[in-house]
Amino acid sequence: MSTPERLIERHIYDTFAEVAASLGYSPLHGKIIAALLVHGKPMSLQELAEATGYSPSMVSLSLDLLEVLNIVKKIKKTADRKLYIEFQGDLLGALKNAIAFRVERGITSSLADFAAQRQKLESLSGPDKERALRTLSILEAQLQRLQTYVNLLAKIKLP
Repeated sequence: MSTPERLIERHIYDTFAEVAASLGYSPLHGKIIAALLVHGKPMSLQELAEATGYSPSMVSLSLDLLEVLNIVKKIKKTADRKLYIEFQGDLLGALKNAIAFRVERGITSSLADFAAQRQKLESLSGPDKERALRTLSILEAQLQRLQTYVNLLAKIKLP
């Protein structure tokens, strides 16, 4: 049975999870980060599952993305067979990395799609070809400009 204190703690985790969801991540990502920040030291997969209210398999899947983003690190402790997870760096740094990763992935995907569309347009000879190529060129240039800006932001040191 949950005590009133545990219910309040769960509500706090849920609120923190809404921040992660507003950035395009799952609420579970937010709960994992919250649990690791609050705990202040590495937690086992089972401890994270208990803290977040999700199954160990769901937590494990979410940890994979957080590890790719360098937000968490999986570690083994000597004389212990359990897998432990620790928070990497600080929350602001993790947020910066996550946003840069998502934006970069979107830009790269869009530029690849634009290249494919350009190739299709080059083989056509219809009346709207030049207009479509011009549209494509304008939007490609803006995405490349955005990519340059995101790369610069990613290099900025945090206070």
